[in-house]
Amino acid sequence: MRLKDRIALITGASRGIGAAIAKRYAAEGAHVICVARTTGALEELDDEIKAMGGSATLVPLDLEKTELIDGLAAPLYERFGRIDIVVGNAGIFGRMTPLHQFPPDLWEKVFKVNVHANQRLIRAVHPLLHASPSGRAIFVTSSVARDIRAYWGAYAASKAALDAMVLGYARETEQSNIRVNLVNPGGTQSNMRAEAFPGEDPNTLPKPEDIMEVFVALAEAGCTRHGEWISARDFCGIAK
Repeated sequence: MRLKDRIALITGASRGIGAAIAKRYAAEGAHVICVARTTGALEELDDEIKAMGGSATLVPLDLEKTELIDGLAAPLYERFGRIDIVVGNAGIFGRMTPLHQFPPDLWEKVFKVNVHANQRLIRAVHPLLHASPSGRAIFVTSSVARDIRAYWGAYAASKAALDAMVLGYARETEQSNIRVNLVNPGGTQSNMRAEAFPGEDPNTLPKPEDIMEVFVALAEAGCTRHGEWISARDFCGIAK
């Protein structure tokens, strides 16, 4: 029960890494606020969390509609008075294509979800994190933000922008009770990974549950790591 009585908000919580984080946090004693677009998938997640004795609040929200994120803060403050942990996990891939052929509307959609939504999230929850004695913010990035590759287009560019934004936020919160970090999950069994590598055997990859230790450790009240870009595979001792 390493997160006992902590309040955690997770975006993209209905499947993949986000769902694994929500279930692990609930198992560690946190009350999880699960944000995702699909109501049915959130309800299935809620059933799983309840079955293990945990508790969750469901927030159906399409993060592409970034203006709706502003409305999160007031009801969360009214109900909880604080947020101890925020995990910005939601993201979309776009497509693998030459940059000069990338559809402008899809480019903007990727940036809306991967960058703009996270800025709006920070803006909405910062006072709630500050109200916690040990606020923790964790954002999910990718190796392609640093290891530049051809054809990764908007996804790579948006993750690079996310890195710069989150590390800037970390600098701004150095003298506060908030700790901010980035986590690169590496290749895991997920729908997004299948989009990027359709011919890959998913059984050769770790499951999302295999990399949860890094998300728990960074969410603990006693964690002092701050302003870091952390490889989940390295942290969890998973061979590349």
